[in-house]
Amino acid sequence: MKRELIVRSDSNAVDFALLKDGKLIELHKDIDDKKFNVGDIFLAKIRKPVTGLNAAFVNVGYEKDAFLHYHDLGPQLASMLKFIKRVSTGKLREYTLKNFPFEKDIDKHGSITDAVKANQSLLVQIVKEPISTKGPRISSELSLAGRYLVMVPFSDRVSVSQKIGSKEEKDRLKRLVKSIKPKGFGVIIRTVAEGKKVAELDKDLQNLLNK
Repeated sequence: MKRELIVRSDSNAVDFALLKDGKLIELHKDIDDKKFNVGDIFLAKIRKPVTGLNAAFVNVGYEKDAFLHYHDLGPQLASMLKFIKRVSTGKLREYTLKNFPFEKDIDKHGSITDAVKANQSLLVQIVKEPISTKGPRISSELSLAGRYLVMVPFSDRVSVSQKIGSKEEKDRLKRLVKSIKPKGFGVIIRTVAEGKKVAELDKDLQNLLNK
């Protein structure tokens, strides 16, 4: 089975086509509306790590560079960088995390210059929209929020909102989510998931996977 990703871009949009054995199976168009909303995810490029700030300025396509602090890199940074490199070089044909081997989490108190390099590509998520004098604030600890669940790629951890007081309910929700979650994704169970059945949780999970 051969998979190919074809990208075509112009000044207004980017087209993504995924082929399987020469046949088109997915087609997406990303229109460049110049908006940077909280939660949006971009493939960005490190412009300059700054030791004194323990942060990096990152090009996300905005007129001003985005700001990425070391503490916003996320513990799974090494796994994400490895995934991007293998996809971009064609060494990874299956664009899922099902059989992807994770790297060790990065040091919580490390240095930005040890973690990322200039011109390195990484996935980032907008956590604060840009203002007139500053670019957006970003994080490379990605998350996809649904109604009941939040999915975290490059992780296998399942955690439950502390606002759910019942230990029995926490254990029930953890057990259900562990039985349905895809490999390679961690899940945070939100407070509103309390009392929900597995079918409702699974539907929320599938909606997130289809984003």
